[in-house]
Amino acid sequence: MPKLKKNLIERAYREGSRLGLAVWTQDEAGPYPTRPYPGQSWAQQGQPKQQPHEYVRNGTAKLLTLFCPGSGELRARGVFRAPNAVLHPWLQQELTAILSQLAPPAPVTRANHAMWESWQQGLQARITLPAKLPTLRLLLVWDNLQGHLTPSLVLWLFSHGVMPLYTPLSGSWLNMAESIQRIIVRRALAGQYPQTPEQIIGALEATVTGWNQAPTPFHWGGKRYARRVRHRQRQHALGGSGACMRLSIRCRSTTLQKYLYRFRCQATH
Repeated sequence: MPKLKKNLIERAYREGSRLGLAVWTQDEAGPYPTRPYPGQSWAQQGQPKQQPHEYVRNGTAKLLTLFCPGSGELRARGVFRAPNAVLHPWLQQELTAILSQLAPPAPVTRANHAMWESWQQGLQARITLPAKLPTLRLLLVWDNLQGHLTPSLVLWLFSHGVMPLYTPLSGSWLNMAESIQRIIVRRALAGQYPQTPEQIIGALEATVTGWNQAPTPFHWGGKRYARRVRHRQRQHALGGSGACMRLSIRCRSTTLQKYLYRFRCQATH
């Protein structure tokens, strides 16, 4: 099951745009307490900024994020808490705005239901899809939290052409929203000492505004995926021409094996 979920999410990152589907990721970052945060900060030469060794705990803040890896666009909001009563309305509002900016949905065809089902292919625990579905327009990658499985929210996603893809257990590394959160939080809080949750929220949201002025697209290139690509592309060069072969030639002579290995390395570089 975890591997099947991982494959579906990797497929969304690699093929979603080619299939005409928008791909977004969602996550909640935090909580971030009111304390000094280590990191570099601007200061006059020879007068480094010093942080107090004692501080007052005065609450926390969280960051709701909705990130599009293909364009780099980031939609975020700072909050004090992130229960379903806060997360769900914000998510519905942002997704409605995103869908309104997409191309008009194509007419529903006979293959529409099969398209929806393809994003649950192989899963043992599938979400029951409604009998009538609109055209699939957006894939949403997010964590497998209980609040994300709320029936009313899931049905709302289906009715608006959004297919949720849940990360497996211990698979948060599949959610690109966590990568952008790490960048935003480091830029906003490193070397700072916010003393109120409002200051934390202001710093985070200001950093998000700066990011969206020149967003950087992300693409899926995890180490596991890169290793598989290299394995498929691996070839063994043959001396005398540009010929290659997939399998290496067996040699009984150890000296000859070392020679061929050294020659392949030189040919590769």
